[in-house]
Amino acid sequence: MDAEVVTSPDRAVSLTPAAVATVRELRAKEGRPETDVLRVSVVGGGCSGFSYQMSFDQSVQEGDQVVEYDGIRVVVDTTSAPYLAGTEIDFVQSLHGGGFKFANPGARQTCGCGSSFAV
Repeated sequence: MDAEVVTSPDRAVSLTPAAVATVRELRAKEGRPETDVLRVSVVGGGCSGFSYQMSFDQSVQEGDQVVEYDGIRVVVDTTSAPYLAGTEIDFVQSLHGGGFKFANPGARQTCGCGSSFAV
């Protein structure tokens, strides 16, 4: 069954309801305040050249792209935004556990584990 995507036009990333629920659970489990944002970025590294990075942050920086999904504010910095354009972030469960899955239409190659990509 495909998850319904909670999206906003002209945004770098979209989150599925499963991803939103998991981020909310993680934020609560870590004792983070609801004012913290989820920062999604791209860093050099991984077997394909670029890796996805997600972390909670206390502030929004100048130039950050900000979008809200059901109470979760997601921020993407200006450097990462072009690499993430149109990316859907989902949370999936498997026999090996659960994890965030990035579906990036701009990635021409991804590694086997899905944590890094090339453009």
